[in-house]
Amino acid sequence: MESLERVVATQRVFAGLAPAHLALLTGCARNQRFVPGQYLCHEGAAADEFFIIRQGHAALEIAAPARKPVVLETLGPGDIAGASWLIPPYRWSADVRAVDTTLALGIDAACLRGKCDTDHDFGYAMMQRFLPVLVQRLNAARLQVLDVYARSY
Repeated sequence: MESLERVVATQRVFAGLAPAHLALLTGCARNQRFVPGQYLCHEGAAADEFFIIRQGHAALEIAAPARKPVVLETLGPGDIAGASWLIPPYRWSADVRAVDTTLALGIDAACLRGKCDTDHDFGYAMMQRFLPVLVQRLNAARLQVLDVYARSY
């Protein structure tokens, strides 16, 4: 069986982290399994954890009034589910639903924020990894909006 330390170290988002920073991160991590249709999180709920998809796929969705949820992105191995842990009030801004059996690395957000506050070098290393995710998600949402409105004309 693969150690949790090895699982954390092999995630592409954490590539290049110093061994001491990997150890800090591992202290906040656990393995999780989700069955198809199970939600990893719900929009508006406390973002007390985030996930790195290890196997399987999860849909990043937003609710649409009187319509089916809109899938902003389908996440796969190596992708991050959740960056809402970074910004107060620490609430999920979307739903994340397992599309198939999904193995994920769950990271305790309060634990990680505490370690970032205590070790600013570690905090900076985390921000370098998560800010690109926020920008990418913003761009994906923007493209979805363009697609929706382009069809209505």
